[in-house]
Amino acid sequence: MIKIPRSLLLVSFFLFFTLSLSAQRKKDYTQFVDPFIGTGGHGHTYPGAALPFGMVQLSPDTRLDGWDGSSGYHYTDSVVYGFSHTHLSGTGIPDYCDILFMPTTGEPQFKNTGYSSPFKKKNETASPGYYKTLLDKYNIGVELTATIRAGMHRYTYPTTQQANIIIDLQHRDQVINSWIEVVNDQEIRGFRESKSWAKDQYVYFYAKFSKAFKTYGIAVNDQLQPGIKRADGKNIKLFIQFNNPGEVLSKVGISAVSTEGALKNLDAEIPDFDFKKIQKNAKTAWNNELAKIEIESSEPDAQEVPENMAVNGYSRSPAKKEKEPKVDHAKIKRTIFYTALYHVMLSPNVYSDVDGQYRGLDQKIHTAEGFNYYTVFSLWDTFRAEHPLLTLIDRKRTLDFIKSFLAMYDQNGLLPIWPLASNETFCMIGNHSIPVIVDAYAKGIRDFDAEKAFTAMKSAVNHNQYGFGSYRKNGLVLADDDKESVSKTLEYAYDDWCIAQMAKMLNKPQEYTEYIQRAQYWKNVQNKDNGFMQARINGDWYKPFDPAEVNRHYVEGNAWQYTFLVPQDVTGLINRMGGQRPVCR
Repeated sequence: MIKIPRSLLLVSFFLFFTLSLSAQRKKDYTQFVDPFIGTGGHGHTYPGAALPFGMVQLSPDTRLDGWDGSSGYHYTDSVVYGFSHTHLSGTGIPDYCDILFMPTTGEPQFKNTGYSSPFKKKNETASPGYYKTLLDKYNIGVELTATIRAGMHRYTYPTTQQANIIIDLQHRDQVINSWIEVVNDQEIRGFRESKSWAKDQYVYFYAKFSKAFKTYGIAVNDQLQPGIKRADGKNIKLFIQFNNPGEVLSKVGISAVSTEGALKNLDAEIPDFDFKKIQKNAKTAWNNELAKIEIESSEPDAQEVPENMAVNGYSRSPAKKEKEPKVDHAKIKRTIFYTALYHVMLSPNVYSDVDGQYRGLDQKIHTAEGFNYYTVFSLWDTFRAEHPLLTLIDRKRTLDFIKSFLAMYDQNGLLPIWPLASNETFCMIGNHSIPVIVDAYAKGIRDFDAEKAFTAMKSAVNHNQYGFGSYRKNGLVLADDDKESVSKTLEYAYDDWCIAQMAKMLNKPQEYTEYIQRAQYWKNVQNKDNGFMQARINGDWYKPFDPAEVNRHYVEGNAWQYTFLVPQDVTGLINRMGGQRPVCR
C-alpha cells in the first residue's frame, strides 16, 4: 500500500476545492432565471435589464397607471410606450419609470398615444441584464442592457429617412420641473424632478449616441419650438432623427446629483459602444451573485408527461402521443429558486455616483466615503427574510446598507422606514432597520459605529408619532389612540427585543432591562380568553370580534395571522395559548 504524505493530501484537497469553486463560477445560473415570472397577475415585477442592486433598471413601459402598473409593465399588455431607466420591483405603490426613450419612424409624434407601438409576446426575450423586443408599428428591433449606473439601447431600424428617438420627460409621474439640452449632434443631457410616492424625486441624465443625428426638435407642451437647443418646463419632449442609420446605439447615465454626475457614471461604466461586451459583463455579474447559492435536486431528468396531466394550463391530448412534451422537474425547481433569488437582488439600489456623491434625505448633496449609498429599502417586507439572507451571502453589501441607514439618520434624524430615492415615504409600520442592524452585528458585521447605531435605535422608538406615545404609556397601542394598534404593538415589541439584544452585546445592562421588558408588551394585546391578538378600546377588548376580519386594527392581515407574530418569545406565546397541543392542532 502506498502511503501519501499528509502535506500532499492537503494540497490535493486545496486544489480540488479551488477547482470546484472555479467550476461553480463558470456555471451559467442565468439560464434558470425567467424575468417574466411575476410580471403577470399581481406580481408587479418588470422584465428589463438591470444589474444586481443597480441604480438603473432599463425596461419597457406598457402600463401608465393603476395598482398592477406599479412596475410600469404587465405581461397581459400588448402596447409599449417606450423604455425608461428606473423601475420598482414588487412594490404595491407605483413610482419611477423615469426618462423614457422610444424609437420610431416617420413624422415624430409627442403624445404617447401617437408614438406608442403594439408588440407581440413571441418576439420578447429577457434574461438577467438583457431584454429584446420588436416594435410592430415601426418594425424596429429593440435590445437593452445595463451597468450599475447606466443603460444601453440598441435599435435596429428598417430602411427609412426618418429614424427617430423620442425622449419624453413628462412620462408617468407628476412633473415638478424638467429641462433638456442638446449638447452636440451626438450628446443630450437633461433633468426631471417629479412627484409620486416619492414626493420630490430628482433624476439627471446624460445620453450619447453611436451616430450623429441629422436633425432634432424640442417640444414644449407638445408643440415644437424651432431653433432652440434647450427648454425648461413641466411637459418637455425631444426627438432626434437619423437618415437610414440601420443600427443606432444609445448609452445613458443617470444621477440624482447632477448631469455632470450622470456623465461621470456613463463614461466610467460604458466608455464605448460595445453592446455585446456590456451584455456579457451583465451576465457575468449576475452569475457571480447567483453562484453564491448552489442547489441540488433529487428530481429525475426530463420525463414524458403522463396522460391527462396539464402542462402550462393545457391538458395533453392522448391523440398526440407521438409529440408528448417532456417535463424537466429539476429545471423547473431551479428556475423557481434562481428567479426568486434574482428578484431578491434587484433592490435595494445603489444611489451614489461613481465619485461617491448622492442626494440625501435632506435633499443636500453628500459624499459616501468608503461605501455605496443605497435606497429603496422596503424594510417592513424585507427585514424578515431578505436581509437575514444577505447577511449570510453578501456581508459587504449589508455593511453598506447599515452605513446608508446611519447616513439617513444623520440627514433626517430618524432611522429609515421606507426610503425611496431621496425621500422617506414612512410607508408601513415599525422601525425595521433596527432588526437588520442587530442581526448583522450579531453575525459579526461590525465595521460601523455601533454606539451611534444604538443611539439611533432608541431615538427611533421613543418619539411620539405613530402610536409610540400610547405604546410607552400603556404598554400597548390603544385603539382609542391610533389605527393598526394590534399590529403596531406586536412589531414595536419585536423591535424593542432587538434593541435589548444590541444592549446586551454592547454591555449596557440598564438599557437591556428596559427594552427586554418592553419586548413583553405583546402580552397586552393577547386576549387569554380566546388566545387571539385583539385590539383594546374604551378600556375593554374590541367587540364584536371576528379573528378572520381584516379591519383597521391590523396591517394587511387579521387576528389569525398576527396572533403568531411573536418571534422574540415563541415559547411564551405557546405557553399562553395552552401548550403545544392547542397551538398545533
